[in-house]
Amino acid sequence: MSPVNSDDPAGDAFGAAGRPLTRKEIRAQEKFQGTHGHDAIPPQAFETGEDTPAAPAAGAGRGYAAVEPELVEPEPVQPEPVEPEPVQPERVEPEPIPAADTPEPPTAAPTVHHEKFDEEPAQHEQFHEEPRYDATSHEAPVHEYAGGVAHEDIPYAADAAPGYEHRHDAEVHGDHTVHPSHDAHHGYDSADIPPAEYHHEEDGQVVMAGGAAIRTAKGPSKKVRRRRRFLALLLTLSVFVIAITVGAQFLKPLLGGDTLADYPGPGTGEVVITVPPGAGPKSVAAELQDKKVVANADAFLRDFMASGGALAPGDFTMRNEMKNSDAVAVLLNKDQAKVMYFALNAGLRIGESLEAISEGTGVPVAQLKELSDSPGQFGVSARAQNLEGFLAPGEHRFALGTPAKDVLQQLVTDTLAELTAQGVTDPEKQYDVVTVASIVQAEGGQAEYGDVAGAIYNRLKPDNTETNGLIQSDATVTYGLGIKSFHIDEDQKADKSNPYNTYANPGLPVGPIGSPGKTAIDAAAKPKTNEYLYWVTINLDTKETLFAKTLAEHNTYVARYNAWCEGNPGRCV
Repeated sequence: MSPVNSDDPAGDAFGAAGRPLTRKEIRAQEKFQGTHGHDAIPPQAFETGEDTPAAPAAGAGRGYAAVEPELVEPEPVQPEPVEPEPVQPERVEPEPIPAADTPEPPTAAPTVHHEKFDEEPAQHEQFHEEPRYDATSHEAPVHEYAGGVAHEDIPYAADAAPGYEHRHDAEVHGDHTVHPSHDAHHGYDSADIPPAEYHHEEDGQVVMAGGAAIRTAKGPSKKVRRRRRFLALLLTLSVFVIAITVGAQFLKPLLGGDTLADYPGPGTGEVVITVPPGAGPKSVAAELQDKKVVANADAFLRDFMASGGALAPGDFTMRNEMKNSDAVAVLLNKDQAKVMYFALNAGLRIGESLEAISEGTGVPVAQLKELSDSPGQFGVSARAQNLEGFLAPGEHRFALGTPAKDVLQQLVTDTLAELTAQGVTDPEKQYDVVTVASIVQAEGGQAEYGDVAGAIYNRLKPDNTETNGLIQSDATVTYGLGIKSFHIDEDQKADKSNPYNTYANPGLPVGPIGSPGKTAIDAAAKPKTNEYLYWVTINLDTKETLFAKTLAEHNTYVARYNAWCEGNPGRCV
């Protein structure tokens, strides 16, 4: 235990035992404690320094002999949590000190409460536990804190004996020797006496009213902590949002998120979209996107399927960057009420084409036939007997009230434009190409148009001794007979009176046998080079066509065709 600093009641100087610490000494002491990272600080670990006044002469008042402790830093200990047990310590007789009168011991031994824990005792060269005067003559409980420093609940001015004055600023007296008091006990002026529960924080330590210093971690206030938590949460959310935004920009191209789903419309310019027979909505949607008619093929396809309409073959005039709904309306002919509309399939004969035109325009078939039978006015070859082969297949729209001649002229112009695009500009040559194209359209599947055209031109060669210039096409014979059939008999094949009979008459028939589409015209204008002389379509559903150079090979393919017909009754008629 450390002695309590007290002044002599008579106002004499301090005795040999010591004096109260000054403010400067207290601050120096607390600063010294703050610079050491130990939880336990021995009572003798501080000296006041050079400003300590000279010690008073021995016996000049109450005091204690000077003790020069050696600073020893105890090793930190880890106390085990145990239940405190009251201990009644034995009375300690103070050792006699030659330099001063030995003070009388307290009237009663204080009760000391100890917590049992293992601690390596600090080594001191000279350490005297001296009795403390208790001015109120009551037992002062002494507590041992987790920090390892004993805390004594010492009385203040309210509890002090009369005549004692707690002073904060020490006076310098004659020959008194000033000893460092316990680092946890301070004297205060009567005006500065703190309340019983007073403590203050400095340098990370809590100095209790009893004088014992307990090291604590000085933390921010609750308000500051709440503000820090809020700022940390806000920062985390900001980083999260930024990460999502940046990641989305990188993932958009991979996921197709940056693809425009639809154009605002209505669109500009003019784009012709050809829908061939048998084409599905998916392939048409892809073509529309490639030609920048619609923004996204998948989005257009969803709108088209939702409409519940059916896709019809033909040519459709559209615009660049149309709305999906507008493009769907064009394909489904939803604007028919505003225009004259009709569709012509490839391969139709002239009579079938005129009936379709009449139905769409309201012009009588007879009026249209009269115009067709005068083909010279439309710019075709003089050999032409009518507009057979020159009425372009596809979907056609005309403003209401458009004259019939203008309607037919537009169809012929479209066909002539395609021939010109393939390098065929002479009207007579154009007529021959259209005739070959019409046979190709009727005989072959679309994938074999080029080979069929090449085989026809091989048969027309003057040096051909295999077929001697005969094309031998069933489709030409049936056209001349005015029927539609896949089978003709030998008498029909031998009838030379039929100008379209290519079994009996060498060379090309007298004219086209139907309206060829763009693909057939292109194949007839630029046929594939091959040595084939024979061909036969062995599957009428798939249009699979096989080619041969000799009649013997061709007959084996004909047998396969006959087998397919036997397996599909009613189809080969």
